[in-house]
Amino acid sequence: MQSAMTTQTPEAYLASLPDGRRQEIETIHRLILDTLPQLETHMWGNVIGYGLMHYRYASGREGDWFLVGLSSRKNYISLYVSCADESGYLAEQSRALLGKVKVGRSCITFRKLADLDQEGLKELLDRARVFAEAGQFAM
Repeated sequence: MQSAMTTQTPEAYLASLPDGRRQEIETIHRLILDTLPQLETHMWGNVIGYGLMHYRYASGREGDWFLVGLSSRKNYISLYVSCADESGYLAEQSRALLGKVKVGRSCITFRKLADLDQEGLKELLDRARVFAEAGQFAM
């Protein structure tokens, strides 16, 4: 089984960020915690992971991963939503709600908090909760 969890705490990670970026990441962190209070947080390298899911591929490879992730990168902020259904990845389906962001399959990136529509993110997170409860994870 593969797992990338680390011993660093989300609080220590947040404290390590430079002023300005720390406040933006803390705002998103709080929104995630308020919307998905049932999910525990774990660090996955430099990503705060919310929730824990176990996956297994047809090949037999398996591991653990987060449902939602948040990370500060050098030039942007990354959000990850690991949910999908027959229509595709939830992040891609929610692109129009999120503001001035770039969206890959499960990754949402943006340069600053003002680029992200926080109400759209809340709606995406509400949908992620439903997907999680139904076991619709993507890997």
